[in-house]
Amino acid sequence: MSGLLNYLILLLAAAFFSPHLIKKGGKAAPWLLGLVSAGGFGYLLSYAKFIAAGNTLNYTIEWLPELYLNFTLYLDGLSLFFGLLVTGMGALVLVFSGKYMEPYPLKHRFFFLMLLFEFAMLALVLSGNLFTMFIFWELTSVSSFLLIGFNHEKPEARNAALQALLITFAGGLAMMAGFIMLGQMAGTLEINQLLQSGYLIRSHPHYLPALLLILAGAFTKSAQFPFHFWLPGAMQAPSPVSAFLHSATMVKAGIYLIARLSPVMGGTPEWRYILTITGAITMLLGAYFAFSQTDFKKVLAYTTISALGTMVLMLGIDTDISVKAAIIFLLVHALYKGALFMVAGLIDKSVGSRDLRKLGGLYRVMPKTAIAAIISLLSMAGLPPMIGFIGKELIYEAKFAMPDIGNILLVAGVVTNVFMVAISLALIFNLFLVPLKYPGKKPKPPALALRIGPLLLAALSLIFGLFPAQVAQLLLKPAIIAIHPSIDTLKLALWHGFNEVLLVSFITVVAGIAFFLLYRNINAALTRFNSNVLHFKFVSAFNRGLDLFIKLTKKKTSFIQSGYQRYYLMAIFLMTAGLAWYQLIYTWQSWGTFVRPGMLEVILVMILVSATLFAVTVKSRLAAILSLGVAGYSIALIFIIYGAIDLAITMLLVETLVLVLFMVVVYHLPKFSNLSSEASRFRDAIIALLVGGFMTGLVIKSLQLDLSPKISEFYTENALALAFGKNVVNVILVDFRALDTLGEITVLAIAAIGVVALLKLKTRKGSAT
Repeated sequence: MSGLLNYLILLLAAAFFSPHLIKKGGKAAPWLLGLVSAGGFGYLLSYAKFIAAGNTLNYTIEWLPELYLNFTLYLDGLSLFFGLLVTGMGALVLVFSGKYMEPYPLKHRFFFLMLLFEFAMLALVLSGNLFTMFIFWELTSVSSFLLIGFNHEKPEARNAALQALLITFAGGLAMMAGFIMLGQMAGTLEINQLLQSGYLIRSHPHYLPALLLILAGAFTKSAQFPFHFWLPGAMQAPSPVSAFLHSATMVKAGIYLIARLSPVMGGTPEWRYILTITGAITMLLGAYFAFSQTDFKKVLAYTTISALGTMVLMLGIDTDISVKAAIIFLLVHALYKGALFMVAGLIDKSVGSRDLRKLGGLYRVMPKTAIAAIISLLSMAGLPPMIGFIGKELIYEAKFAMPDIGNILLVAGVVTNVFMVAISLALIFNLFLVPLKYPGKKPKPPALALRIGPLLLAALSLIFGLFPAQVAQLLLKPAIIAIHPSIDTLKLALWHGFNEVLLVSFITVVAGIAFFLLYRNINAALTRFNSNVLHFKFVSAFNRGLDLFIKLTKKKTSFIQSGYQRYYLMAIFLMTAGLAWYQLIYTWQSWGTFVRPGMLEVILVMILVSATLFAVTVKSRLAAILSLGVAGYSIALIFIIYGAIDLAITMLLVETLVLVLFMVVVYHLPKFSNLSSEASRFRDAIIALLVGGFMTGLVIKSLQLDLSPKISEFYTENALALAFGKNVVNVILVDFRALDTLGEITVLAIAAIGVVALLKLKTRKGSAT
């Protein structure tokens, strides 16, 4: 298991070394970096049989176990499956990026960010502790922000990057709060222990708040409604970023989190209805908006939103068949969407446009790329013999098996897939099979580095569709069992005979073909409907909300940050006094009994109060300073009465020094000026009384503390045993209360420095005269 940690370190080192390699390594550099990812894929794949046999691996480095904070790696079927997706797609995208990013002057920075993201994403899915998962979760957000805004000279890229960062960061903070609640409920943040605490967590009264907070993180990361709008904006990123982050990795982090915590928090009505409703809305909205897009990458972005909604829906249904459908469809989507995003980038690089209205007949200039795209689009449409057909069949089967709202979800699924079939057919015919059409100069056949990724992913979509049993037993089944341990069999096949699921699939394809044939008419009708009826724009609403937040922040800042220190101090004093008075009045019920003071204490207190009142009312600075000195000396005498000789000595020295300093400075000050009104002085007096009152109450309450056994007994018993000293007073001063003594020595040293400075100042003045 330490080998996984070593590989993570290697991947991080490769990220930091990549800028130098890209600058000096020439065309071979991206291939070498791709080999690093491919090596990780091979290393993880070597665990496949071990994990498929029902084993798991857990590797922990303790940090603060008392706070449940450890660095833990956990490998089971689910984390292995996601780890293979991350490293496999990473290898292909890095090779693709070598040619795609060739003309970019900052390509060395791009490769650093891509490898940093891959490291963060892989560490996230391998994390065995929720705290370490959160750290890498946020690292994926930061690195994706930099990748989305890579073309930072464009305002659209900067705005999209900021939008994605704010939404995913806000969700991440909510998720962290949910993790903390989960740790309090279960007494651990270790995933392998949480998996054993499902009943305890689901029956806890704080289950629902924790669930909502955690789902907020998952929904923002995986672009679920109403947070879905950041993903189409993220298409401002270079195409390799979209192929990696927005098909198989980052947007799947939320899906991974839901799947990982399904055994812990799933199976409740809250889980089922929140996930199914959110997933169904997202699924429908994504397909609907994808149908009317004219930018190739925007089409892929909205269909990705729809696919992510489908996965959330399946995990929300939370039956054996729905979990199977979720994991299989996750693989299906990663294969076809990764290939299509790379094809979109390849076309953009070759033709100079992603506008579907300006493109056509590209099969004639890039036949191999066209074949890869057509296979991937057929898988997206859910047509045989692609693995996408198997995934769609399982999704329909899961909706048939769900009680209550199963029929509604089935209708929603059929409508969504009708859109998907129509979109896929429209892309196939309009991009590749119609007469050749392109803007600008005639495109050239793409280089091998640009073709290899789409071709390999498309081939896998076809091979896995024809021979699904092998991948099912080795990779898919362990991942499914990690979510639902009760599942013992997984049989995948293209043909299951004539049944109601096949009938629904047939209806879906026929309706999709009809939609495709009426594509222009339906698209025009949807455009009119969107402009006349569906006026609400999520991006505009987000920007308006952000602008309002900035305005409120400026007003708040101008109100609080006045530039006057006295107002800052007043705010601190009032807040502290308010919280302390709340504790004194409402929390502590008994004030105990008071010891009757002696006559000497009463006289000293009366002198202290009189001196204080005289100091705040007298108009002479000299008299006020002397009154403050009297108050300080009175406190020192009280310390002497109660045996605190060391404090009394320190107090006398400090009061003397302050008195001398004031006396020296006072003659250089201007005369009294009326700088504050009576109202402000009255306000200051109220604040002073509140603060002084709570300090008095705090001291009185401290007298009621039951120090049993008394601290003095501890000192006498342990002075020799622990501190090796027979003089108890010395031991207390230099050992048990060493920091207190150090503070007093520091005060005395400062006082001595002040005295020396005053003496030298007087000597210099005398010599000058």
